[in-house]
Amino acid sequence: MSADRFHRALASLRGLAVGDALGSQFFSPVNYPSLKRRQLPPGPWRWTDDTEMACSVLTVLAEHGRIDQDALARSFAEHHDADRGYGGRVTDLLHRVAKGDDWREPAAAMFKGQGSWGSGAAMRVAPLGAWYADDPEQATHQAEISAYTTHQHREAVAGSMAVAAAAAIVAGPAGPAGPQSLLDGVIALVPRSAVQAGLRRARDMLDYGDATTVAAVLGCGRRTSAHDTVPFALWAAARNLGSFEAAFWTTARAGGDIDTTCAIAGGVVAAAERGAPPAGWLELTEALPDWLPTAPH
Repeated sequence: MSADRFHRALASLRGLAVGDALGSQFFSPVNYPSLKRRQLPPGPWRWTDDTEMACSVLTVLAEHGRIDQDALARSFAEHHDADRGYGGRVTDLLHRVAKGDDWREPAAAMFKGQGSWGSGAAMRVAPLGAWYADDPEQATHQAEISAYTTHQHREAVAGSMAVAAAAAIVAGPAGPAGPQSLLDGVIALVPRSAVQAGLRRARDMLDYGDATTVAAVLGCGRRTSAHDTVPFALWAAARNLGSFEAAFWTTARAGGDIDTTCAIAGGVVAAAERGAPPAGWLELTEALPDWLPTAPH
């Protein structure tokens, strides 16, 4: 069973990495025309902090069989690469952890004691959802635990829970019956919050074909908050279950925080085998780090 969990989570991680790495290419003005034409930019595509942190999530699951918060914080700190696009406050926190400080105080103290409501906990968590494909409720519980190491605001936690729930449902034995079934399942597992309200709006907009219009209503990460990022990313994933390419282009062409929205959508869609990214896209994406386990311990 643990081997099955690992391989599901690894598949989701690969989708997350491709979405993240390819999405990040479109922050470069030289690639704007390629985005409009749905053309791939030249490789290799380098992934960002989204993927690096997701690798730590899978590493801790492989080593402990669940989320151990202290182990997760240490892994984040040990593998932190400042050139991957981390936010300043998370970088400061991880520097303190690397020096031996406990993560709890600085994580709780962010933003005058409210904690960060950014999308960082949500962007890295899809592989965790795939790991718990047989138990979406446990996926949300473990996602909540994982979020607290860096993001303690209610909205950031809810965003993490939503993405994990979505990946768990997609990776499950039966999978969702369709887009509305997926979002209904996620909404039922997420506490009342702006994220949940956004997911309800996303469900109501599933018949909208224009992602730009949907992003104008839901947000697409321009404010880098969980509630401005997760509902749109899950709308795009729900609309394109089974097609990684369609999910990516739908998400990316809306603009905003493209690497993060595409990491979330890619990780969720790729949690099911039929949603795997194209082989050619994987070849153009930077390889996952060599410290990532190749099997559960």
